[in-house]
Amino acid sequence: MTPEERLAWLRLARTENVGPVTFRELIRREGGPIEALEALPELAKRGGRVAGLRVPSRAEAERELQAGQALGAHLLLSGDDGFPRALAVLDPPPPLLWARGRTEILHRPAVAVVGARVASAAAQRFARGLAADLGGAGFVVVSGLARGVDGAAHEGALPTGTVAVLGGGVDDVYPREHAGLYERIVAEGCVLSESEPGRTATARDFPRRNRIISGLARAVVVVEAELRSGSLITARLAAEQGREVLAVPGSPLDPRARGTNDLIRQGAALCEGVEDVLRAMAAPGALAEPPGDLFATPTAGAPHDPALVERIAALLSPTPVARDELVRSTGAPTAAVAAALVELAVAGRADLLPGGLVAMA
Repeated sequence: MTPEERLAWLRLARTENVGPVTFRELIRREGGPIEALEALPELAKRGGRVAGLRVPSRAEAERELQAGQALGAHLLLSGDDGFPRALAVLDPPPPLLWARGRTEILHRPAVAVVGARVASAAAQRFARGLAADLGGAGFVVVSGLARGVDGAAHEGALPTGTVAVLGGGVDDVYPREHAGLYERIVAEGCVLSESEPGRTATARDFPRRNRIISGLARAVVVVEAELRSGSLITARLAAEQGREVLAVPGSPLDPRARGTNDLIRQGAALCEGVEDVLRAMAAPGALAEPPGDLFATPTAGAPHDPALVERIAALLSPTPVARDELVRSTGAPTAAVAAALVELAVAGRADLLPGGLVAMA
């Protein structure tokens, strides 16, 4: 891409109401980021938006680029050849990532090791040892730099390669006691973030962070987790992405083991060491890439149909529904429904979700 296209790509990715699915549909519909930016006002109006759409200015995008460059960070776009393939095949891929450190390790096979923040000493010891063994077997270890299991996993994998995925900006070090570990990962591994540099993580950033952790990995190992742990979200995302999910069993008397024991009950592979991880990844059917988007229908030529837009809006609810179900319910051509959904999404009236789902915004 040219510098102008890269700048437009960044602006489009940071635009209000443009999530990863909508971003991809806009690129497909309009043919490129510059064209998509130009089309946004009219698309939002067609979708029923009255107020103006918040689109970052050229100057704002340039400031983000300068902030990243000041950190020595690299901007990776999903349209680039150098974007990690493990993430490029996701449905949908994150539009962009900021990276600090050795970006070449993003192209090596990886395993994620995640777990409880308030982890037992035994769990941290296991995570550290497992990460070291995975590194010895040729795998990069991915985790989230959190306290407990995440930090232990990074420490164990430092000599062989580790990737820390952050919820905030690529410079948002949390917890603060991991500042030294963060600097070592920048020097010896890689730090990734979908957020702009300087951003402090909020609760809504962590599901996106977890999706990148699982997406980078060929398998996800949950070492210790309570039933409402964020690590279980990572495990669910991994299963949806076609990755292997493993869990370390624990005592039924320890609430920190209830989540991992439940994963095993639901069919996750039991993990007692690196051999179990290697065995799971070698199983027939393992490591299959997730299916492509079945709704990838060109929409640029579909005429605007105000009545169809409102019919589809009336069918949406907070409960996600398959987009092909909207085709059946309306009887409209697939391309026309796809075009209407893009317009509703840009207007902030619909959320286009991974897996071909859509919900009321």
